[in-house]
Amino acid sequence: MAVPKKSVTKESGQDKGQEKDNGSPPEFTREQELTALRDMLLIRRFEEKAGQLYGMGAIGGFCHLYIGQEAVVVGMQMALKKGDQVITGYRDHGHMLATGMEARGVMAELTGRRGGYSKGKGGSMHMFSIEKNFYGGHGIVGAQVSLGTGLAFANRYRGNDFVSLTYFGDGAANQGQVYESFNMAELWKLPVVYVIENNRYAMGTSVARASAQADFSKRGASFNIPGEQVDGMDVRAVKAAADKAVAWCRAGNGPFILEMQTYRYRGHSMSDPAKYRTREEVEKVRHDQDPIEQVRNRLLAAKVSEQELKDIDAKVREIVNDAADFAQHDPEPDVSELYTDIYH
Repeated sequence: MAVPKKSVTKESGQDKGQEKDNGSPPEFTREQELTALRDMLLIRRFEEKAGQLYGMGAIGGFCHLYIGQEAVVVGMQMALKKGDQVITGYRDHGHMLATGMEARGVMAELTGRRGGYSKGKGGSMHMFSIEKNFYGGHGIVGAQVSLGTGLAFANRYRGNDFVSLTYFGDGAANQGQVYESFNMAELWKLPVVYVIENNRYAMGTSVARASAQADFSKRGASFNIPGEQVDGMDVRAVKAAADKAVAWCRAGNGPFILEMQTYRYRGHSMSDPAKYRTREEVEKVRHDQDPIEQVRNRLLAAKVSEQELKDIDAKVREIVNDAADFAQHDPEPDVSELYTDIYH
């Protein structure tokens, strides 16, 4: 199933069924393009290195890579302000890096080291940073949706204008607690943007085979929650949709749903051979719609030199290599850590 190439917006909820073709998304400035390129490259190179370390046995347990989906979290983050919260599921390394969490701390957590964000006890799926307003990383499918709704309730209760970005995938979109959350969020007009990262295959089953309603922007229609479909491979389209949704929530209008039509190049997790799709399909998306290459090509067309782009990539690789080196040499947590941060 192909990812749409142009920025087509479908509005649902109170205006369900209405389609709007907005053409090309708003252009980025040179600085915005360079920032987006760097941030997406950091996620891409970090995930590539994590995949290498997993293959070497340095990372154990589960590991879900974000390669191909970088434009979603980078574009969404560009619409936020300090104090806004982010929560997601277990494909979470990209979200952490986009919120400003340090590559060293994230990689050290992956390898179970003392310097990790959860002291080496959480691993890939369970990292947090109060400083960056990142609330995880959750291993239970759909669990973060009710928690993200709770963050929005806290904002409403405290009377601030912060917004909760709550990410989940097309597979999690079929969980019951998602719709309980939708109902309460609309009933109480909670400031939460539900970002559905539709990468087409959930754990390995095509959306067409698993979802009776494959237009996820309409999933809130029965609760009168507006929604839009967005080209999640174009960081500009994501940023434009994010600006609209976040402004809607800040104004006290209640929740908003954004379906990001994106694509992951790797399997669901490192243990997934991804035999449910052809190599040709993956390569076609990578060739035609890669989010990083789109930005790179626009920068080259704007007369940014090839050398400047290579320098950005080189600096990103330095950060990632440093994080990997740190993560492999940082001490493991003391055995006494088994008894901290628990309820008893």
